[in-house]
Amino acid sequence: MTAKLSPTQIAWRAAQDIEDGAYVNLGIGFPEMVAKFQPPGREAIFHTENGILGFGEAPPAGDEDWDLINAGKKAVTIKPGTAFFHHADSFAMVRGGHLDVAILGAYEVAETGDLANWSTGPRGVPAVGGAMDLVHGAKRVAVITDHVTKDGKPKLVQRCSLPLTGVGCVTRIYSSLAVIDIEGGRFVLREKLPSLSIDALQALTGAEMLVPAPVVDLTVPEL
Repeated sequence: MTAKLSPTQIAWRAAQDIEDGAYVNLGIGFPEMVAKFQPPGREAIFHTENGILGFGEAPPAGDEDWDLINAGKKAVTIKPGTAFFHHADSFAMVRGGHLDVAILGAYEVAETGDLANWSTGPRGVPAVGGAMDLVHGAKRVAVITDHVTKDGKPKLVQRCSLPLTGVGCVTRIYSSLAVIDIEGGRFVLREKLPSLSIDALQALTGAEMLVPAPVVDLTVPEL
């Protein structure tokens, strides 16, 4: 297997595309890392389904206030302008189209933009949670993920085999090997690791990629 980006580096790359002042929801787990890498001069306003808008970074260990948590049950801090509201109001914001960006993890993404990011298998979560609302309420839905599974199978596929979170909802994928857009029901390669050939990347992708010229080198800092 070729060298690949670490989860931290994938999160960094995804953060570079978040506009200043954007209202953003980050999925539980891996996507939460994106908040650490806001570019200088930009400030996103982060939303969490349990009812906080505009919260700050995680507090130092030992300084947590466990009444202040995000949807992943991780401690957060408040800052000037932080707002608290009912869980139902939080989902009304999502369903009402008031979020600019949702960034989620994935088990599978289809070339049509379908997303599967939950499973009923032995290690699956018991329900889809807020993701089903986010993928159809946010104005832009992006995925961060390893390009392949732990056993080397493609996570970017023609059709998802797992239960769907949403249909035709994903527009961009930030993977451990590439940045890929979804346009017109096809994967469109935008950036790839300079050490990886297009043929090698295609062999690790479960559907044919369109490769417009030029393809930009995917470069990230050492993190």
